[in-house]
Amino acid sequence: MIIGKPLLSTEEIQKRVRQLAEEITEDYQDRELLAVGILRGAFMFFADLVRHIRVPLKVDFIVASSYVKTETTGEVKIHCDLREDVRGKDVLLVEDIVDTGLTLSLIRKKILEKGPSSLKVCAFLDKRERRVVDVPIDYRGFVIPNEFVVGYGLDYEDQYRNLPYISIFKKSI
Repeated sequence: MIIGKPLLSTEEIQKRVRQLAEEITEDYQDRELLAVGILRGAFMFFADLVRHIRVPLKVDFIVASSYVKTETTGEVKIHCDLREDVRGKDVLLVEDIVDTGLTLSLIRKKILEKGPSSLKVCAFLDKRERRVVDVPIDYRGFVIPNEFVVGYGLDYEDQYRNLPYISIFKKSI
């Protein structure tokens, strides 16, 4: 396995996380927010983001997957659903990376069916070149090229999540 030089440094990531949190704080002034992290990939981004949001908030999580190694299966599996009732609440869905859009589209649909007052999406990484399903992203960290990346919560076979930066990942032959 080869992990190349960082695509996004720790400093770049933390600066952008603070900027996103500031935007979200401004948009949700005088409101309570339910922040929903999509696990497992979004856990670092989610934790850093909610620490910087300055409005009352609750947190919840969804566990979903659609990848095996470096390829999407095209099938989204929800392993663990929300515990909080979203009816009438302002929900912020926090995703690690949007590529095909399939996972995010399915999760958005499931949440919208539960009747939230509002639903916005915050995605750490946006890989637009891979988009199959158009999904709205209200808050976007970075647009990245069509490369498989690891670090800052993103993995390859459950490894490299602990890297504090984002790096392009290549399988060695």
